[in-house]
Amino acid sequence: MTTAPKPQSRPDDIAHLLVRCLEAEGVTHVFGVPGEENIRFVDALNASDSVRYVLVRHEQGASFMAEIYGRITGRAGVCSATLGPGAINLLLGTADAQTNSTPLVAIAAQGGLDRVHKESHQVIDLTAMFAPVTQWSRQVMSPGAVPEMVRQAFKTAESERPGAVFLAVPEDIEAAVPATPLAPLPINRARPEAPSPAQLVRAAEVLAAAERPVVLAGHGAARSDSAAALLRFAEKLNVPVATTFHGKGVFPDDHPNALGAVGFMRHDYTNFGFDRADVLICVGYELQEFDPVKINPRGDKQILHLHHFPAEVDSHYPVAVGLTGDPAQSLDALAASVDRTFSGADGACPIRELLAEELAGGRRDDSFPLAPERVVADVREALGREDIVLADTGAGKMWMARLYPTYEPNTCLLSNGLSTMGFAVPGAIGAHLARPGRRVLAMTGDGAFLMNSQELETAVREHIPMTVLVLVDDEYGLITWKMELELGRHAHTRFGNPDLVAYAESFGARGHAVKSADELLPTLRSALDHDGVDVIACPVDYAANLRLTERLGSVQEPF
Repeated sequence: MTTAPKPQSRPDDIAHLLVRCLEAEGVTHVFGVPGEENIRFVDALNASDSVRYVLVRHEQGASFMAEIYGRITGRAGVCSATLGPGAINLLLGTADAQTNSTPLVAIAAQGGLDRVHKESHQVIDLTAMFAPVTQWSRQVMSPGAVPEMVRQAFKTAESERPGAVFLAVPEDIEAAVPATPLAPLPINRARPEAPSPAQLVRAAEVLAAAERPVVLAGHGAARSDSAAALLRFAEKLNVPVATTFHGKGVFPDDHPNALGAVGFMRHDYTNFGFDRADVLICVGYELQEFDPVKINPRGDKQILHLHHFPAEVDSHYPVAVGLTGDPAQSLDALAASVDRTFSGADGACPIRELLAEELAGGRRDDSFPLAPERVVADVREALGREDIVLADTGAGKMWMARLYPTYEPNTCLLSNGLSTMGFAVPGAIGAHLARPGRRVLAMTGDGAFLMNSQELETAVREHIPMTVLVLVDDEYGLITWKMELELGRHAHTRFGNPDLVAYAESFGARGHAVKSADELLPTLRSALDHDGVDVIACPVDYAANLRLTERLGSVQEPF
């Protein structure tokens, strides 16, 4: 008995139309794992001249690659999976993108329309599952809806407040051939808007009456390319500028007006700049980045909110005036409306000196296992100003957020909305594809590393040059730190590790083991210069964690 050949995808089917819609949106990469229900879509992607399908080893890795690609480029990253378990695995990175205000489009297969209404193999309500962690979650119900739904997905993901969207494509829709030819819709993108003149007058009055204003630049400032406008504003009015963890680099840390990053779990040096402030000029700040109680504990400071959209309501974030529109235009217009300079930037110097002294002390620390301050110092020394480091969630992230001097936007990437673990290794792949001319370092604890380390194979196979620095302490160090702070003890945070050098080599990567403090910097330099994948296992001693929080609890204002 002969077996009839299976039907092949056709250039006029919905699978190919979906790819043409992605091409029209400017998509260059789709990260994913194929499944039985989306084979035609994957086959159509393979025939595209402009979209590269990046096969990954776990759908969660695909979602993180798409997230970081979208965060760096400002254009929606795209991830793809099959129905059921494949789509479920996309959920974490999709939620991370949503809480980090990052454009992402997640596309998953679904069972055919003839069976989604009933109990059926691998079928669950995907749109309901993704709805709480996206801005828009829909299922295609007819072939003719595809051009409109793809356009709506990208329009929503790349809106003034970007985020994640989800689109489910039933398998029979994907295979369908429309009765009449369909084409992608034209693309119209929103243009930056100037602030309201009336609101600008009110904001200028508040600022002109201020004594010690401070600027806080958040993730929205980085997304809206407000770095140059921030510099002009700070220098014209002589005001100090702090950033959130997500805003690191939007204002260079070596500028005389720089205060550093705010958002640490304790009252850090940068907070002193806010303690004395009477007006906060918050540019692109979003409450999910950190609780505003950290900078306005009594709720008595006047706040100017400069962003594309109004602020969320919070008792510690009472907005005196909101300038809704392009943050860069708002900064320039506000600076032009205030005819005075302030002396508040003079207070930035002692704060920068405290941070610099701490980092310099780490640079001199030859103890082994390495002190976290030494790790941060050597990473900064090894990377150029425009190179990219992704600091995974854990104790190492806190040290990088506090101490790592950053000079350009999106060159020190953290997850601070959802603060998920395991994003840095797959995210480094997305970072390289977004900025192929820059060196990329994924810095991760040993706990987070093993959550998505399978993507080392993806990087090797796809010829993605990247370095992974694994901070080895055999425990979930940040949780130990938190338990010791609040309970005076810790439990269930210790674990074992494989031979990380052999593990890296088993994937075809180069593995390195740091055996003394003076080995880290040259090992980093060698790995970053290598046109391949390197994994560096570096033992760390986090005894400095508790010493830091104890010191910050007793430090006095440096003015």
